[in-house]
Amino acid sequence: MIEASKIDGGVARLTCGMVGGGAGAFIGEVHRKALAFDRRAVLIAGSFSRSMENTLATGASLRVAKDRLYPTYEEMAKKEGSRADKIDFVVIVTPNNLHFPIAKAFLENNINVVSDKPLVWSSEQADELKRLAKEKGLLFCVTYVYTGYPMVKQARRMIENGDIGEIRFVSAEYTQDWLATPLETTGAKGAAWRTDPKQSGLSNCVGDIGSHVENTVSYMTGLSIKSLCARLDTFVGGRLLDDNASIMVNYGSGAKGLYWTSQIAVGHDNDLRVRIFGTKGAIEWVQENPNYLTVSYLDRPGEILSRGRDKLYPEAAKYSRIPGGHPEGYPEAFANVYRSFCDALSKKKAGEKLAKEDLDFPSLEAGASGVRFIEKCVESSKKGAAWVNLE
Repeated sequence: MIEASKIDGGVARLTCGMVGGGAGAFIGEVHRKALAFDRRAVLIAGSFSRSMENTLATGASLRVAKDRLYPTYEEMAKKEGSRADKIDFVVIVTPNNLHFPIAKAFLENNINVVSDKPLVWSSEQADELKRLAKEKGLLFCVTYVYTGYPMVKQARRMIENGDIGEIRFVSAEYTQDWLATPLETTGAKGAAWRTDPKQSGLSNCVGDIGSHVENTVSYMTGLSIKSLCARLDTFVGGRLLDDNASIMVNYGSGAKGLYWTSQIAVGHDNDLRVRIFGTKGAIEWVQENPNYLTVSYLDRPGEILSRGRDKLYPEAAKYSRIPGGHPEGYPEAFANVYRSFCDALSKKKAGEKLAKEDLDFPSLEAGASGVRFIEKCVESSKKGAAWVNLE
Protein backbone atom coordinates (compact mmCIF):
# COMPACT_ATOMS: atom_id res chain seq x y z
CA MET A 1 0.00 0.00 0.00
CA ILE A 2 1.37 3.39 -0.97
CA GLU A 3 1.31 5.91 1.86
CA ALA A 4 3.05 9.23 2.26
CA SER A 5 5.64 9.35 5.03
CA LYS A 6 4.73 11.30 8.12
CA ILE A 7 6.95 14.28 8.83
CA ASP A 8 6.74 15.49 12.43
CA GLY A 9 4.86 18.75 12.66
CA GLY A 10 4.50 21.43 15.26
CA VAL A 11 8.23 22.01 15.68
CA ALA A 12 9.14 25.63 16.38
CA ARG A 13 11.18 27.05 13.55
CA LEU A 14 14.79 27.88 14.29
CA THR A 15 16.83 30.70 12.77
CA CYS A 16 20.25 30.38 11.18
CA GLY A 17 22.96 32.30 9.40
CA MET A 18 25.47 31.25 6.77
CA VAL A 19 29.14 31.99 6.16
CA GLY A 20 30.16 31.34 2.56
CA GLY A 21 27.78 30.18 -0.14
CA GLY A 22 27.66 33.39 -2.16
CA ALA A 23 26.77 33.69 -5.83
CA GLY A 24 28.57 31.02 -7.87
CA ALA A 25 29.15 28.65 -4.95
CA PHE A 26 27.86 25.08 -5.21
CA ILE A 27 27.60 23.68 -1.70
CA GLY A 28 25.96 26.72 -0.11
CA GLU A 29 22.90 26.33 -2.32
CA VAL A 30 22.77 22.62 -1.47
CA HIS A 31 22.65 23.49 2.23
CA ARG A 32 19.96 26.10 1.71
CA LYS A 33 17.76 23.69 -0.22
CA ALA A 34 18.28 20.98 2.38
CA LEU A 35 17.22 23.40 5.09
CA ALA A 36 14.08 24.25 3.15
CA PHE A 37 12.85 20.64 2.89
CA ASP A 38 11.33 20.38 6.36
CA ARG A 39 11.13 24.08 7.20
CA ARG A 40 12.78 23.45 10.56
CA ALA A 41 14.92 26.59 10.20
CA VAL A 42 14.92 29.85 8.26
CA LEU A 43 18.00 31.70 7.01
CA ILE A 44 18.03 35.26 8.36
CA ALA A 45 21.69 36.34 8.41
CA GLY A 46 24.85 35.90 6.40
CA SER A 47 28.36 36.78 5.39
CA PHE A 48 28.22 35.00 2.05
CA SER A 49 31.46 36.21 0.52
CA ARG A 50 34.69 38.12 1.09
CA SER A 51 33.09 40.62 -1.30
CA MET A 52 30.42 42.68 0.46
CA GLU A 53 28.90 43.34 -2.95
CA ASN A 54 28.41 39.58 -3.41
CA THR A 55 27.07 39.25 0.14
CA LEU A 56 24.54 42.03 -0.45
CA ALA A 57 23.43 40.57 -3.78
CA THR A 58 23.14 37.05 -2.36
CA GLY A 59 21.31 38.34 0.70
CA ALA A 60 18.86 40.29 -1.45
CA SER A 61 18.13 37.19 -3.55
CA LEU A 62 17.44 35.24 -0.36
CA ARG A 63 15.38 38.06 1.19
CA VAL A 64 17.75 38.49 4.13
CA ALA A 65 17.39 41.85 5.85
CA LYS A 66 20.24 44.22 4.98
CA ASP A 67 21.08 44.88 8.63
CA ARG A 68 21.87 41.18 9.07
CA LEU A 69 24.35 41.01 6.21
CA TYR A 70 27.95 41.31 7.32
CA PRO A 71 31.28 42.02 5.57
CA THR A 72 33.20 39.49 7.69
CA TYR A 73 32.43 36.39 9.72
CA GLU A 74 34.13 37.99 12.74
CA GLU A 75 31.65 40.88 12.74
CA MET A 76 28.76 38.50 12.12
CA ALA A 77 29.68 36.24 15.05
CA LYS A 78 30.13 39.16 17.43
CA LYS A 79 27.01 41.10 16.44
CA GLU A 80 24.73 38.08 16.15
CA GLY A 81 25.98 36.76 19.48
CA SER A 82 25.03 40.01 21.21
CA ARG A 83 21.49 40.21 19.80
CA ALA A 84 18.46 39.23 21.88
CA ASP A 85 17.13 37.52 18.75
CA LYS A 86 20.44 35.99 17.73
CA ILE A 87 20.53 33.13 15.24
CA ASP A 88 20.21 29.64 16.71
CA PHE A 89 23.03 28.26 14.57
CA VAL A 90 25.46 29.15 11.82
CA VAL A 91 26.18 27.12 8.68
CA ILE A 92 29.82 27.12 7.46
CA VAL A 93 30.23 26.46 3.72
CA THR A 94 33.70 27.82 2.97
CA PRO A 95 36.95 26.21 1.83
CA ASN A 96 38.56 23.98 4.48
CA ASN A 97 41.12 26.49 5.77
CA LEU A 98 38.38 28.73 7.17
CA HIS A 99 36.31 26.10 9.00
CA PHE A 100 38.26 26.34 12.25
CA PRO A 101 38.43 30.13 12.77
CA ILE A 102 34.78 30.58 11.78
CA ALA A 103 33.51 27.75 13.99
CA LYS A 104 35.61 29.00 16.90
CA ALA A 105 34.31 32.56 16.52
CA PHE A 106 30.67 31.48 16.64
CA LEU A 107 31.15 29.01 19.50
CA GLU A 108 32.85 31.78 21.49
CA ASN A 109 29.75 33.90 20.88
CA ASN A 110 27.45 31.12 22.11
CA ILE A 111 26.05 30.11 18.73
CA ASN A 112 25.57 26.47 17.68
CA VAL A 113 27.42 25.36 14.54
CA VAL A 114 26.84 23.29 11.41
CA SER A 115 30.00 22.90 9.32
CA ASP A 116 30.79 21.31 6.01
CA LYS A 117 33.46 18.57 6.05
CA PRO A 118 36.25 17.93 6.70
CA LEU A 119 35.84 19.56 10.08
CA VAL A 120 39.20 21.37 10.31
CA TRP A 121 42.86 21.04 9.31
CA SER A 122 44.32 19.36 12.40
CA SER A 123 43.47 17.26 15.44
CA GLU A 124 44.61 20.14 17.65
CA GLN A 125 42.00 22.40 16.06
CA ALA A 126 39.35 19.68 16.44
CA ASP A 127 40.20 19.31 20.13
CA GLU A 128 39.87 23.05 20.62
CA LEU A 129 36.39 23.05 19.07
CA LYS A 130 35.35 20.07 21.20
CA ARG A 131 36.54 21.91 24.31
CA LEU A 132 34.67 25.07 23.38
CA ALA A 133 31.43 23.30 22.47
CA LYS A 134 31.46 21.36 25.73
CA GLU A 135 32.30 24.44 27.78
CA LYS A 136 29.50 26.45 26.16
CA GLY A 137 26.99 23.59 26.05
CA LEU A 138 26.46 23.98 22.29
CA LEU A 139 25.52 21.52 19.54
CA PHE A 140 27.79 20.99 16.56
CA CYS A 141 26.99 19.08 13.37
CA VAL A 142 29.42 18.12 10.59
CA THR A 143 27.54 17.52 7.35
CA TYR A 144 28.67 14.05 6.36
CA VAL A 145 25.63 13.70 4.14
CA TYR A 146 25.70 9.96 3.48
CA THR A 147 24.63 9.22 7.05
CA GLY A 148 21.28 10.77 6.10
CA TYR A 149 20.27 8.05 3.64
CA PRO A 150 17.53 5.74 5.01
CA MET A 151 19.25 2.61 3.68
CA VAL A 152 22.52 3.57 5.37
CA LYS A 153 20.56 3.87 8.60
CA GLN A 154 18.97 0.49 7.87
CA ALA A 155 22.41 -1.08 7.41
CA ARG A 156 23.57 0.48 10.67
CA ARG A 157 20.63 -0.96 12.58
CA MET A 158 20.97 -4.40 10.96
CA ILE A 159 24.63 -4.55 11.94
CA GLU A 160 23.86 -3.36 15.48
CA ASN A 161 21.22 -6.09 15.70
CA GLY A 162 23.68 -8.78 14.60
CA ASP A 163 21.75 -9.61 11.42
CA ILE A 164 24.97 -10.37 9.50
CA GLY A 165 26.96 -11.56 12.50
CA GLU A 166 30.38 -10.30 13.54
CA ILE A 167 32.08 -8.13 10.93
CA ARG A 168 35.16 -9.64 9.35
CA PHE A 169 35.98 -7.39 6.40
CA VAL A 170 34.93 -4.08 4.87
CA SER A 171 35.54 -3.07 1.26
CA ALA A 172 34.71 0.56 0.50
CA GLU A 173 35.47 2.86 -2.39
CA TYR A 174 34.60 6.36 -3.52
CA THR A 175 35.54 7.02 -7.12
CA GLN A 176 35.11 10.07 -9.36
CA ASP A 177 36.70 11.26 -12.60
CA TRP A 178 36.20 15.02 -12.41
CA LEU A 179 39.90 15.68 -11.66
CA ALA A 180 41.30 13.30 -14.30
CA THR A 181 42.61 16.42 -16.07
CA PRO A 182 44.20 19.59 -14.59
CA LEU A 183 40.80 21.23 -14.15
CA GLU A 184 42.21 23.57 -11.51
CA THR A 185 44.15 25.42 -14.22
CA THR A 186 40.98 26.33 -16.15
CA GLY A 187 39.44 28.68 -13.59
CA ALA A 188 37.16 26.07 -11.99
CA LYS A 189 36.93 27.36 -8.41
CA GLY A 190 35.95 24.06 -6.79
CA ALA A 191 38.93 22.29 -8.33
CA ALA A 192 41.31 25.18 -7.63
CA TRP A 193 40.80 25.40 -3.88
CA ARG A 194 40.58 21.64 -3.33
CA THR A 195 43.97 21.07 -4.94
CA ASP A 196 45.60 24.04 -3.21
CA PRO A 197 47.25 23.03 0.11
CA LYS A 198 46.85 26.60 1.39
CA GLN A 199 43.06 26.19 1.25
CA SER A 200 42.44 22.44 1.30
CA GLY A 201 45.03 21.36 3.85
CA LEU A 202 47.10 18.19 3.93
CA SER A 203 45.13 16.29 1.32
CA ASN A 204 42.77 16.68 -1.61
CA CYS A 205 41.38 13.24 -2.44
CA VAL A 206 41.49 11.69 1.03
CA GLY A 207 40.34 14.94 2.63
CA ASP A 208 37.51 15.54 0.18
CA ILE A 209 36.05 12.07 -0.39
CA GLY A 210 38.20 9.67 1.65
CA SER A 211 36.84 11.31 4.78
CA HIS A 212 33.35 10.37 3.57
CA VAL A 213 34.44 6.74 3.27
CA GLU A 214 35.82 6.76 6.81
CA ASN A 215 32.68 8.36 8.19
CA THR A 216 30.16 6.24 6.28
CA VAL A 217 31.87 2.98 7.25
CA SER A 218 32.20 4.10 10.86
CA TYR A 219 28.54 5.12 11.01
CA MET A 220 27.29 1.89 9.45
CA THR A 221 29.50 -0.52 11.37
CA GLY A 222 30.44 1.20 14.63
CA LEU A 223 34.03 0.09 14.00
CA SER A 224 36.99 2.28 14.91
CA ILE A 225 40.28 2.15 13.02
CA LYS A 226 43.24 0.89 15.08
CA SER A 227 45.91 1.25 12.39
CA LEU A 228 46.22 1.94 8.67
CA CYS A 229 48.59 1.76 5.74
CA ALA A 230 48.03 4.35 3.01
CA ARG A 231 49.54 5.22 -0.34
CA LEU A 232 48.50 8.61 -1.69
CA ASP A 233 49.10 9.22 -5.40
CA THR A 234 49.22 12.35 -7.52
CA PHE A 235 48.74 11.35 -11.14
CA VAL A 236 47.98 14.68 -12.82
CA GLY A 237 51.17 16.58 -13.58
CA GLY A 238 51.75 19.79 -11.65
CA ARG A 239 49.10 18.97 -9.02
CA LEU A 240 50.25 19.61 -5.46
CA LEU A 241 47.92 17.23 -3.61
CA ASP A 242 46.74 13.65 -4.00
CA ASP A 243 44.08 12.62 -6.51
CA ASN A 244 44.04 8.88 -5.70
CA ALA A 245 44.59 6.77 -2.58
CA SER A 246 44.74 3.11 -1.55
CA ILE A 247 44.28 2.44 2.17
CA MET A 248 44.39 -0.78 4.20
CA VAL A 249 42.90 -0.62 7.69
CA ASN A 250 42.86 -2.71 10.86
CA TYR A 251 39.89 -2.14 13.14
CA GLY A 252 40.01 -2.37 16.90
CA SER A 253 37.63 -5.34 16.79
CA GLY A 254 40.09 -7.40 14.75
CA ALA A 255 38.20 -6.89 11.48
CA LYS A 256 40.09 -5.70 8.38
CA GLY A 257 39.28 -3.25 5.63
CA LEU A 258 40.35 -1.89 2.27
CA TYR A 259 39.48 1.61 1.02
CA TRP A 260 40.07 3.10 -2.43
CA THR A 261 39.35 6.74 -3.16
CA SER A 262 40.01 8.34 -6.53
CA GLN A 263 39.19 11.47 -8.50
CA ILE A 264 40.92 10.26 -11.66
CA ALA A 265 38.82 7.08 -12.14
CA VAL A 266 37.50 7.69 -15.65
CA GLY A 267 33.92 6.56 -16.08
CA HIS A 268 32.92 7.08 -12.44
CA ASP A 269 30.72 10.03 -11.51
CA ASN A 270 30.21 9.88 -7.73
CA ASP A 271 30.55 6.19 -7.00
CA LEU A 272 30.58 5.62 -3.25
CA ARG A 273 29.97 1.96 -2.42
CA VAL A 274 30.38 0.02 0.80
CA ARG A 275 30.46 -3.78 1.22
CA ILE A 276 30.45 -5.23 4.72
CA PHE A 277 31.12 -8.93 5.25
CA GLY A 278 30.11 -10.66 8.48
CA THR A 279 30.13 -14.19 9.86
CA LYS A 280 26.46 -14.74 8.94
CA GLY A 281 25.94 -12.47 5.95
CA ALA A 282 26.92 -9.36 4.03
CA ILE A 283 25.52 -5.93 3.20
CA GLU A 284 26.19 -3.76 0.15
CA TRP A 285 25.08 -0.16 -0.41
CA VAL A 286 25.80 1.95 -3.51
CA GLN A 287 25.32 5.72 -3.33
CA GLU A 288 24.34 6.06 -6.99
CA ASN A 289 21.51 3.55 -6.38
CA PRO A 290 20.77 4.60 -2.81
CA ASN A 291 17.20 3.37 -2.38
CA TYR A 292 18.26 -0.27 -2.27
CA LEU A 293 20.28 -2.37 0.14
CA THR A 294 21.63 -5.75 -0.97
CA VAL A 295 21.76 -8.30 1.85
CA SER A 296 23.25 -11.80 1.55
CA TYR A 297 22.99 -14.63 4.09
CA LEU A 298 24.87 -17.88 4.61
CA ASP A 299 21.82 -19.93 5.55
CA ARG A 300 19.01 -18.53 3.38
CA PRO A 301 18.37 -16.64 0.14
CA GLY A 302 19.57 -13.08 -0.07
CA GLU A 303 17.32 -10.04 -0.53
CA ILE A 304 17.33 -6.57 -1.98
CA LEU A 305 15.56 -4.22 0.41
CA SER A 306 13.71 -1.33 -1.21
CA ARG A 307 13.27 1.99 0.58
CA GLY A 308 9.61 2.89 0.66
CA ARG A 309 8.43 -0.62 -0.14
CA ASP A 310 9.94 -3.07 2.33
CA LYS A 311 9.64 -3.01 6.08
CA LEU A 312 12.67 -1.31 7.62
CA TYR A 313 13.79 -0.79 11.17
CA PRO A 314 11.98 2.25 12.65
CA GLU A 315 15.26 4.20 12.90
CA ALA A 316 15.53 4.03 9.10
CA ALA A 317 11.88 4.07 8.09
CA LYS A 318 11.16 7.44 9.71
CA TYR A 319 13.58 9.12 7.29
CA SER A 320 11.89 7.76 4.16
CA ARG A 321 9.91 10.60 2.60
CA ILE A 322 8.06 9.29 -0.46
CA PRO A 323 6.70 5.93 -1.69
CA GLY A 324 8.94 3.22 -3.11
CA GLY A 325 9.92 3.54 -6.75
CA HIS A 326 10.12 7.33 -6.46
CA PRO A 327 13.87 7.90 -6.06
CA GLU A 328 15.21 9.73 -3.06
CA GLY A 329 18.79 10.89 -3.19
CA TYR A 330 21.37 13.45 -2.16
CA PRO A 331 19.06 16.42 -1.38
CA GLU A 332 16.76 14.30 0.78
CA ALA A 333 19.71 12.76 2.64
CA PHE A 334 21.14 16.22 3.26
CA ALA A 335 17.75 17.32 4.53
CA ASN A 336 17.65 14.34 6.88
CA VAL A 337 20.92 15.43 8.49
CA TYR A 338 19.45 18.89 9.04
CA ARG A 339 16.18 17.44 10.29
CA SER A 340 17.96 15.43 12.99
CA PHE A 341 20.13 18.37 14.03
CA CYS A 342 17.29 20.90 14.08
CA ASP A 343 14.98 18.62 16.03
CA ALA A 344 17.70 18.03 18.62
CA LEU A 345 18.43 21.75 18.86
CA SER A 346 14.71 22.59 19.19
CA LYS A 347 14.36 20.03 21.97
CA LYS A 348 17.42 21.38 23.76
CA LYS A 349 16.20 24.95 23.34
CA ALA A 350 12.92 23.92 24.97
CA GLY A 351 14.85 22.67 28.00
CA GLU A 352 14.31 19.00 27.31
CA LYS A 353 17.01 16.42 27.90
CA LEU A 354 18.45 14.90 24.74
CA ALA A 355 18.46 11.12 24.38
CA LYS A 356 20.91 9.09 22.27
CA GLU A 357 18.38 8.76 19.44
CA ASP A 358 18.05 12.55 19.27
CA LEU A 359 21.71 12.85 18.31
CA ASP A 360 21.54 10.90 15.04
CA PHE A 361 23.63 13.40 13.09
CA PRO A 362 27.40 13.60 12.51
CA SER A 363 28.93 15.08 15.65
CA LEU A 364 32.12 16.93 16.50
CA GLU A 365 33.58 13.58 17.53
CA ALA A 366 32.82 12.17 14.07
CA GLY A 367 34.41 15.24 12.50
CA ALA A 368 37.50 14.89 14.68
CA SER A 369 37.77 11.21 13.74
CA GLY A 370 37.75 12.21 10.07
CA VAL A 371 40.54 14.74 10.63
CA ARG A 372 42.68 12.14 12.40
CA PHE A 373 42.05 9.69 9.56
CA ILE A 374 43.29 12.24 7.00
CA GLU A 375 46.38 13.06 9.08
CA LYS A 376 47.31 9.42 9.50
CA CYS A 377 46.82 8.61 5.81
CA VAL A 378 49.18 11.44 4.89
CA GLU A 379 51.67 10.38 7.57
CA SER A 380 51.61 6.76 6.38
CA SER A 381 52.10 7.72 2.74
CA LYS A 382 55.03 10.02 3.55
CA LYS A 383 56.66 7.12 5.39
CA GLY A 384 56.48 4.93 2.31
CA ALA A 385 53.04 3.44 3.02
CA ALA A 386 54.09 2.33 6.51
CA TRP A 387 51.59 1.12 9.06
CA VAL A 388 50.66 3.86 11.56
CA ASN A 389 48.51 3.67 14.68
CA LEU A 390 45.40 5.74 15.33
CA GLU A 391 44.61 4.53 18.82
